[in-house]
Amino acid sequence: MKEVTVYTDGACSGNPGPGGWAAVLFYGDKRKEISGAEPHTTNNRMEIQAVIEALALLKVPCRVKVHSDSAYVVNCFQNNWIRGWLRNGWKNSKGQPVENKELWQRLWDLMGTHEVSYVKVKGHSDNEWNNRCDELAVGAIKAMRAGGKG
Repeated sequence: MKEVTVYTDGACSGNPGPGGWAAVLFYGDKRKEISGAEPHTTNNRMEIQAVIEALALLKVPCRVKVHSDSAYVVNCFQNNWIRGWLRNGWKNSKGQPVENKELWQRLWDLMGTHEVSYVKVKGHSDNEWNNRCDELAVGAIKAMRAGGKG
């Protein structure tokens, strides 16, 4: 099984507000950078979207290690929030509908194809690839605002 390393980040200018997402994928000596933006979203949505977009690029089942500074994303899988949501019909521990359900469902579906693990990294710190993702996500917001593609 191919092994892929992924770094992801989401950004928002206002929360909610214009948002961007980015991922840097590594396979062997190859690197691919992707990013995009939405005109009205939240930081949490962009964090999830970054992982979705990265996994959606993979054409065959892979072993993927996702590095994210989002406790929201990492805790969902490391603390098994997702399993509780599935068991409870997409309700959280308070019995309320899970926020961003459609994104979590899409991510869960994509994870069914791959062996995915999550690593929490400190954001806006000394992690080169997390910093690069932040640059790309913020750049995607700026490009969208300037009329370019997000």
